[in-house]
Order: sequence, then C-alpha cells, then structure tokens
Amino acid sequence: MGIPTAQFEQVLDPVGSSLVLSAILAALPLFLLFVMLGVFRLKAYQAGIIALVLSILLGVFGWGMPLDQAFSATALGAFYAVFPILWILINALWIYNLTVATPWFDVLGRTIRSISDDLRILSILIAFCFGALLESLAGFGAPVAISAAMLMAAGMKPLKAAMVALLANTAPVAFGAMAAPIIALNGVTGIPLHELSSMAGRQTPFIALVVPLILVFLVDGKRGVRQTWPVALVAGFVFGLAQFVASNYFVVELTDVVAAVATVIAVLAMLRVWQPKELIGMTGETVNDEAEGVRGEGAHLGATEGTDTLTRTGGGSAPGSRAGAGSDDGGEPGTGRPPGRSVWLAIAPYLIIIVVFSLAQIPPIKAWLTSIGGVTFHWPGLDVVNSAGDPVGAQNLRFDHLKSTGTLLLISGILTMLLYRIKPGTGVRIYGETLKTLRWTIVTVCSVLALSFVMNLSGQTTTLGVALASAGGFFALLSPLLGWIGVALTGSDTSSNSLFGQLQVAAANETGLSPTLMAASNSSAGVLGKMLSLQNLAIAAAAVGLNGVEGTLLRKLIGWSLGLLVLMTLLIWLQSTSVLGWMVP
Repeated sequence: MGIPTAQFEQVLDPVGSSLVLSAILAALPLFLLFVMLGVFRLKAYQAGIIALVLSILLGVFGWGMPLDQAFSATALGAFYAVFPILWILINALWIYNLTVATPWFDVLGRTIRSISDDLRILSILIAFCFGALLESLAGFGAPVAISAAMLMAAGMKPLKAAMVALLANTAPVAFGAMAAPIIALNGVTGIPLHELSSMAGRQTPFIALVVPLILVFLVDGKRGVRQTWPVALVAGFVFGLAQFVASNYFVVELTDVVAAVATVIAVLAMLRVWQPKELIGMTGETVNDEAEGVRGEGAHLGATEGTDTLTRTGGGSAPGSRAGAGSDDGGEPGTGRPPGRSVWLAIAPYLIIIVVFSLAQIPPIKAWLTSIGGVTFHWPGLDVVNSAGDPVGAQNLRFDHLKSTGTLLLISGILTMLLYRIKPGTGVRIYGETLKTLRWTIVTVCSVLALSFVMNLSGQTTTLGVALASAGGFFALLSPLLGWIGVALTGSDTSSNSLFGQLQVAAANETGLSPTLMAASNSSAGVLGKMLSLQNLAIAAAAVGLNGVEGTLLRKLIGWSLGLLVLMTLLIWLQSTSVLGWMVP
C-alpha cells in the first residue's frame, strides 16, 4: 500500500482573495503561449514547455496545489496527449505515408483533379465536405491531418493546405465524433439532449454559411470569392440547412454525416451545370519569410506564390483543362481521368477508414468493443475536489484502447497494407519514419495537454471561468468567449463542454438567461477556437511536413477565428434578447 494522497481543495480567489487578480494570473500561461508563438515566433514545443512550467509554478505557489499532485496532473495531461490524440495523429499520418510510398498517391491526385481542376472548389469538397465526414466519425485532429494531405495530393502547397484544413474544421465540430461534444454537455448539465442539439443546430449553420466563402478567399483572394461565390454559398447553405434539420428533427449523432453527404451531392450536382470562368491551380507560396529556419518534409521554402489560371472562353476548353486534355495513363479518353479500377484503389484507404469507423458505430459492435476494450480508472497521485467539495472529474480517465479512433485508424492502415500488398517490414519502416517526423509535434502536444490539465486540476481554469461568469447580464457576450478559450486551451469541444458546461448553466441561472442557450453557446462558439489550439496547429503543420510553422499558422488564422467569434457572439446575444429569443427551444 502506498502513502495516501492528501486531498487538495481548489480555491477560486487564492491570490489576495481577489477573483479579478486571480483570474488575471490564471490567464497568464495562455496569454504567454500566444505571445511567444505569434509575436516572438518561438517554436511551438518551446512555447508549450515554457507555458507549462509557468502554470505549474502558479498552481503550486498561487493556488496551493501540492507539488506531487502538480507533477501527477502534468503526467496525466501528457498521457492524454499520447492517447487518444497523438495515437490518432500518428496512425492517420501513417496511412497517408503508406499511400505516398505507392503509385496510388499520384493516381489519387489525378482522381481528385478529375472532379474539378479548380483548387477553390476542391477546398470545399475536400476540406469542408470530406473533412466534415471525417469529423463526424473520428475528430481529434484526424480530419485536419487527412484533409490537408489530400489537398496536397490535389496540388495545393503545404502552408495553404494546412490553413484551409484548419479553418474548414469549424462548422462540423460541435456535432463531431458522433455528437460527442453535445452528449458531454448533456452529461454535465442535465439539460435534455434534444434541447441542446436543437439549440446548437440553430447556431452553427450560420458559421457553415460563411466558411466556404472564407476557404475560397484563402485559396485565391478576392478573385476566388468573385468567381466561385455561387458554389460556396450553395455548399454553406446546404450544409447549414442539413445541420439544422438533422439536429432538430433527426438523430443528433448523425448530424454531420447527413450534412456532409448532402453538401457533396449538392456541389457535384451544381458542377454539372455551372463552372467558374477560370480554373485556378497553385504553383507555389511564400513560406521562407514566415518560417525562417524551418526544414520539414514537403516544405517548399523560398517559392513565390502564384496561380495557374485557365480561362474558359466561348464554350471552348482551356489548354490543359479536363475538357481538352488527352489521356496517356490508360484513363478515359479525353478526360485525363484514371480508369475506374485505379480510381477505386486510389481512394481505397479513405473508403476503408469510413467503413471501419461506420461499422464501429453500429450499436451492437460499439457495445462489444466497449465491453472488451475499455477501462475507467482514477489517475494515481491525484485527490482534487472543487470549492464545493465535489471530486473534479478530470482526474478520472477513460481508456478505450480497442474502440478508440487511433486504434480504428491503425486497423484501417493494416487493411490498406493488405490491399496495396505492402510488406510488413516496409509498413513498420514507414511507421518509424512517421514517428521521427512527428517527434517535435509529440513534444508540443504533450506539453500543451499537460498545461491544460495542470490549469484545470489546480483550479486556474475554474477561476478564469467564474471571473467571466460574474459579469451579470453582460455574460451573454462573454459566454461565447469562455467556450472559445476552453477549446483553444484543450483543442477539444468535448473537453471544453465538460470543463465549462455546468459553469455556463450556473451563470445563466444567476443572470436570468436561458441555461440551454448558454450551454449550447459554449459548444457552438467554442469550435472557433479549435483552429488556434496549439495541438491542432501542430497536427496541421506536421501533416503537411512543415514542422515549426505553428506560429505562422496562428498569425494567419487568428483574425478569422476572432472575426467569426464576433459574429457568433452577436448571434448569441440577439438570441438572448427579444429580437431572436424565439429561436431558443
């Protein structure tokens, strides 16, 4: 028997008995993290480690957390980073690297380009639609990694692919991973699941409406919006409408599946009768000024940014366009499209992923995997209660090793090896190379999740949340910010809902606001912080082979994240008033 751990009780205002001063100090690790990345341009793993050390010092000397429990919380965060998050990323990139090692990766690129020669449209189909489908099944960074890889296969340059994949991974997140964020919100608040899903489904569609327009702007600036706004609006409208209908009148777990499939059908149908005037393909991008010293696989440093523009005139075909291109690869004559069997083999890894994940969600199979492959346990060395004396849930860990997303991706990778007849030795070698490529990403994600758990268990995060919740009627404007901070810190809408969901409800009851509205707002606005969370920035950078450009991605995306947050905050505030109060179930 070991020595029992002394119980640690969190204090809301430990610094000078002042909630405001305590909240300012609690925000320091997060503020320092973003400043080091965005201003001083430190490498992500360096910024993560420094912020972690600061949070440990604050937890021990400011909040009074015992040193041994602070270290135990650090270990718990690092473990959670490895499993499930890094376990997902490593296996997702391993599948990608398996395809790169075969001729089928080039075939995949030609297959994608056979749908459309225009990277603006492909950014909608791949990052927005297919990424949403992956988010509905997997989540936790896998959609960003796989979407970015597919965009590169289509011809997009690495930095641009990472930006597009990150920004696209917003609208579907509230209902991602089989609606895990909404289900978690229901668990911590007690508000009926249907009420929460209905409310979120009356908020996220407004984000979905504008995200495709932002994507085409990222790819091609104002010209991209001017030339492709019809298909961007169709994609956003159909996705948002499908989200609303599915979340309000269908099965909440399948909301993103319905929205993604409906949007793909709508976009492909539109492309049969409409095409942009010009076809835009990337030839390069400027990276060296933003990522000085970075040398990663797939990095195209020193290139200049530009586009290949193919103009459609008088019903004719632009040189090199699908309508006029010949076929020298055995594809369909006059289309440049690979033959049918080659197409199926090229997209097989992604079809395998969808099939494996879909099978794992069938209730009997899901229940069987849970029964034989899951365990919940209390992390050793921790005994933390909140200011009310209740045990803090973050010290309990659910370890689903068989049904976890990462394990299902590993199974998908093994099936891909069998299909492509890749020798076991080659597969193991590629796995080792993947780990080597991700070594600094692993350090980054571990340090940031350790930071998150130290802040949560020491009480720093709760102090910050309570300070925001003490704003009275003004809380309707701060509630979305709280959700945004939660996701930016944890990288997960599910974690943010578990962390702040009950706090949102308590603040709503104190201020006379709708608990359902405030709880759902935590999830709907929180998704806008995901593109800035350091672990997701690291995942995107690693996926495109540009390790070390997390700061660059942060600087390029923070304006979009905050701008969308302002729009969502305005919507939520109006929903808290008589103007749009009728939207609250």
